Amino acid sequence: MTTMQNTTTFMLSKEIEMLMAERARLLRVAGAAAQFVAVTEGRGLPEEVATEAEILAESVNALPEDTLKDALVSISSEVPTTTP
Repeated sequence: MTTMQNTTTFMLSKEIEMLMAERARLLRVAGAAAQFVAVTEGRGLPEEVATEAEILAESVNALPEDTLKDALVSISSEVPTTTP
């Protein structure tokens, strides 16, 4: 491999690492949002936040199923579980 190819490979590797780290952070955000939507009673929200809550719920519902599962898994160790 030439020096140019080594540099290009290194730069692509770093870019992929950055994208994967960003994906992990975004999955945590999506997972927290999904959990929030799941436990929030929309009718009980103040009128000032109803539009934003609806946008959030629609955005979460628009996620592909695999992405949503990954998002929920990413926060599963942090979400307190309740047992009956």
